[in-house]
Amino acid sequence: MRAVICGAGIAGLALAGRLHNALGWEVVVLEKAPRPRTEGYMIDFFGPGYDAAEAMGVLPWLEELSYPISRAAFVDDQGRCRARLGYDRFARSLDGRLLSIMRSDLELALRERLSFAVGLRFGVGPARIDTSAYGVRVMLTDGSSLHADLLIGADGIHSTVRALAFGEEPQYVRHLGYHTAAFTFDDPEAHAELGDRFCLTDTVGRQMGLYALRDGKVAAFAVHRASDPRPPHDTRAALRHEYGSLGWLVPRALAGCPPSSQLYYDQVAQTVLPSWSRGRVVLVGDACQAVSLLAGQGASLAIAGAYVLADQLAGSRSIEEALAGYERLWRPVVARRQRSARRTARWFVPATPRQLRLRRLALRLADLPGTDHVAGTALAGRQRPRLRQLAAVPAWAGTAKSTGTRSRQVKPTRHAGSSGEQTPQAES
Repeated sequence: MRAVICGAGIAGLALAGRLHNALGWEVVVLEKAPRPRTEGYMIDFFGPGYDAAEAMGVLPWLEELSYPISRAAFVDDQGRCRARLGYDRFARSLDGRLLSIMRSDLELALRERLSFAVGLRFGVGPARIDTSAYGVRVMLTDGSSLHADLLIGADGIHSTVRALAFGEEPQYVRHLGYHTAAFTFDDPEAHAELGDRFCLTDTVGRQMGLYALRDGKVAAFAVHRASDPRPPHDTRAALRHEYGSLGWLVPRALAGCPPSSQLYYDQVAQTVLPSWSRGRVVLVGDACQAVSLLAGQGASLAIAGAYVLADQLAGSRSIEEALAGYERLWRPVVARRQRSARRTARWFVPATPRQLRLRRLALRLADLPGTDHVAGTALAGRQRPRLRQLAAVPAWAGTAKSTGTRSRQVKPTRHAGSSGEQTPQAES
C-alpha cells in the first residue's frame, strides 16, 4: 500500500512514521515550504499525544529536547509578578506526564526518527487531485504526479488538500476573534532575567509571553483580539503598533522583532467539517481538527489523531472502513476540546479590567495547597478517554513520567539533496 501525505508538520510526520514502521506502507511526504519550519512557540505537551509518543518510542527524544519551566508568571509593566502558576503542581495533576517543548523541536524529533525509506520532499505540494474507487492521483506543483492508495491532508489549518477535495477554506475555518504571532530575538539581559520562567504580560485585550531558549535567544509569543481574520500586510509593523504601549521587556522584544517574512503570524481559529474523508482522501491534524491555542493540546491531538488513524488502517478490512472508524472514534475527542476552547476564550486574553482581576483571583486560588487536581483539570481538561481506549498501544506504555531534565542542543542530521528530497536518519 502507498500513502502520500501532504504536510511535514507534526501530524504528517507522526502518521508517516506509523504507516511505514507499524504497517509497512510505502510513504511519501510532501511539504510546500522550502525547508523545515523553525518558527513557532513553546507548547505544553501532555494528554493523548504524550501517550502516543511513548507508544511510538519517541518520548525519550522529546524529553531531551524539552525545557524545565518552573512556573508561569503574569507580570505588570515593571516586571512585578501579579499572579503565577507553578508547573510542578500542573505536572502532578497529570501524574508527571508533561513536557514543555518548542513546536519546531517536536517536529525535529519526529522528522529525525523517520526511516530512510520514507520519502520526504520539500518545496512541492498538490496542484490537482483525481480520485477513483482504487486510489488517488496527485498532480504536483512541480509538474510531476504521484499515485497513492490513500492521500492524507496533514497540511494545517490552511490546507490545500482540503480545498482541492472538500471545498474552499471559508466553509470550514471558524475565526475566534484573535491573531497570534511568534518570533525569537537576541537579548542576553532579557535571557538572564527570564531564567526558567514563562512570563506573560498581565494586560487587557492583548498579551505577550517571553521565555528563554537554550541557544541564548529569547522567544516571544503574542496574542491579541482582532475582528478581521485576515493578517495585516506588514505583520511586524502591526505587532509594534498593537503592543507598543506595553512596558517591562516588551519594547526590547519589539525592537528585536524580525521582518515579516521571518515571523509566524496567523489568525486563531478552529476547523469544523461535516466529514473528515472523501473517498480515498482523508484529513488529519489542524486540517480537520484545529482546536486553537485557546484550547491547548493541538500538537498532542495531532499526534494522537495520526496514531488512531494508523491503528484503524492496521486493523480494518478496507481503507474506507478504517477512515470511518478513525472519525467515529476521534471526532468526539476533538469536539469536546473545541467546545472547551470556545467556552473559555474570554479568559485567555481578558477583554476588561474586571475579567483581568477575576483571572488573577482564579490563578491565586489555584496556587493554594490541595488544589493540584482542580487546577490541573481546569487547565488541561479531563484526560479521558485515554489513548489505549481508542487504539492498540504496547502493554508497557502509560507508565513513564517526564524526567524534567534540560535537554542538550540537538543538531539536525538531514541534508537537502539537489532535488529537494530530504534524507532522514534511520529509526534505531
